[in-house]
Parts: sequence; C-alpha cells; structure tokens
Amino acid sequence: MQKKPTSAYIHIPFCTQICYYCDFSKVFIKNQPVDAYLQALIREYESYDIRELQTLYIGGGTPTAISAEQLDWLLTNLVRHLDLGRLDEFTIEANPGDLSPEKIEVLKRSAVNRVSLGVQTFNNRQLKQIGRGHNEAQIYDSIDSLKAAGFNNISIDLIYALPGQTLADVKENVAKALALDVPHLSLYSLILEHHTVFMNKMRRGKLNLPGEDLEAEMFDYIISEMEANGFEHYEISNFTKPGFESRHNLMYWANVEYYGCGAGASGYLDGIRYRNRGPIQHYLKGVAAGNPKLEEEVLTKKEMMEEELFLGLRKKTGVSISRFEEKFHESFEKRYGQIVEELIADSLVQITDGHLRMTKKGLFLGDTVAEKFILE
Repeated sequence: MQKKPTSAYIHIPFCTQICYYCDFSKVFIKNQPVDAYLQALIREYESYDIRELQTLYIGGGTPTAISAEQLDWLLTNLVRHLDLGRLDEFTIEANPGDLSPEKIEVLKRSAVNRVSLGVQTFNNRQLKQIGRGHNEAQIYDSIDSLKAAGFNNISIDLIYALPGQTLADVKENVAKALALDVPHLSLYSLILEHHTVFMNKMRRGKLNLPGEDLEAEMFDYIISEMEANGFEHYEISNFTKPGFESRHNLMYWANVEYYGCGAGASGYLDGIRYRNRGPIQHYLKGVAAGNPKLEEEVLTKKEMMEEELFLGLRKKTGVSISRFEEKFHESFEKRYGQIVEELIADSLVQITDGHLRMTKKGLFLGDTVAEKFILE
C-alpha cells in the first residue's frame, strides 16, 4: 500500500490582468464562471479523500483576484476535512494590487500561515513595462497590512534581467526587498516563454534584454548581498532566513508525489505524472464527467532517476548519493560517474559529504548542468 501524498497544489487561473512574461494557465477574470470553477475545484479535491496534508499551496493565476466571499468559501472548503494540527504550511500567492482589507481579513481568519507576494520589481516604470497591475506604494501597503494581520511568514518574488534593466536597478530592488524585513525571497531571471507578449516582442527585435555577462553579474550580486544579510541561498532562485524555507517547494525538489487540482494543474500520484484539462470550460466538463485529467505519463525508472537529479540539484544541499542508491537500487558511480567527472573538471559540480551539489558557476547555468544527466 503506497503512502498517500502529504502535499497538494491548488490552481486558481484568474488574473485581474495578464503580465507580458507569463505563460501559466490563466485567464482574465472578467465574465468568467468563478463560482462554478471553485465548486468544480473542490469537487476534484474531495475526490482524492484527503485527510492529512503537511503543505497546501494555492497558486495561479492570482488567487487573490477572486472576491473576499469566494476566497473565504475556498479556504474553508479546502481544510474542512483536514487535520489542521498536521498542516505545517498553508501558502497562498497574492498580488499587491488585489489584497483589499476584506481579503486580508479573510486570510487572517483562515488556516493560511504563509503569503507569497508577486512583487517582481519596485520600479514603477518597469512594473508598467512588464504588464503588472500594481505600483510600488501598493507593495509597502500590502506588506504592512499582512504584518498587522499577524503574518510573519511572507515571501516575495522578484524578477531580474528585465528588458532595459541595469545592475543599479537590481541593486535598488534588492535593497528595497531587504528593507521589507521578510524572511523569504525568490529571485528569478526573466525567461522568455512562448505565446507571451515578451516573446513576440523579442521576435520583432523590440526587446532590449541584458546580455549573459550582465545577467551573471546580477546573479552574483544577488547571492552575495542576500548572504551578507543573513539569508541562505538554499535553491537556485530562493533565499531564506533560518527556518523559513518554502516547505511546499522543497517537496517538489525532493521529487515526492503530490496532488494537483484545478484547470491546467499538474500532479504526481502513484508513479504517474498528470496534467489536468484547461481552459476552464474543458476542466468544468472534465470534472462533471468524473475525469479532469488531460494526460498521464507513467514514469519509467530511468525517468524517475533523471527527475531525482534534475530537481535535487536545484537545492544547495544537492542530491544524497546514498539516498539515491537506496531509492533506485542502482550504483550511482556506475551510471553517472563519467558525467560527474566531466562536470567536476568544468567546476560545475562538486561532491561533499556524500552529496552531489552544483557549484556557484553550476547554479548560474542551472538546467543546462542538470540536463547532462538525461541519458539517451
């Protein structure tokens, strides 16, 4: 009997506006069947008969784009059958422009204990340029209101290597982020995704992005500045004060199974990775018919091993070689010895205390290093 997952991801696909870099499953909220969607979502969630979770994460889209009443209904129904004593971390993503006093009141009364705020940049001109709906003042208001409501586990997201961004801009963003006195920061470099405004602009030669050297300089600066301020760089893009790691994300990087509910959401159950139907009408029909899933992929042992490395290498602690061998009953040395040797020679990885880890140079190249472990 396989143990049931102890984490769940809940997807809210609505946004009050669409950002120019985003390719997530999302829609503009106006005239959408939000209530019908939330009911279908809870129906899917309850079909798994979930009684115990350690981490619950509501992402999007923008979960705080829905009304205070809808938010209250969602948060209440998600924990109705849960043993709250075991729920360590309940995160909701929020946007500074959407957090009204009513919504903060709803969050305060709920079981939510962690808020992840999509700041992206403090620079008003750049916020407009990337299609965000909030301004710098709203960031400070939201953080102040959340703290006043008793939330101390707050994370903010920032994006660097934005069009036209300079190192001075990044330094200013980092300084303003540190001044907020929150215990967790995620800093992502801009990635151009297909079917986004930014990708279309770039194809027309209209997107002035920082070059790779400048981006590497930004990455270096961010790491040294965060570490100088007592943050641990525990994953490629994530920094934490002691004890405030995102436990939900650590679950992904540890490559364990989890429920994924909602339109376009992904999950991992019984060795099968699945993705739900999206757009919303397809998802509603799927739930009504008793199957919201669009595709399922049964992972082979080879794929499971590759994922273990691909995900585990994102963390500062890296991949435990003995845990890997125990889990997969394979010799790590036999299978990956030569790849590791080459990467060590290029100063991209190192082995310390029985763990394979990326070096700082390796972390900057991230996925390119991890991809070396995907054997033909």
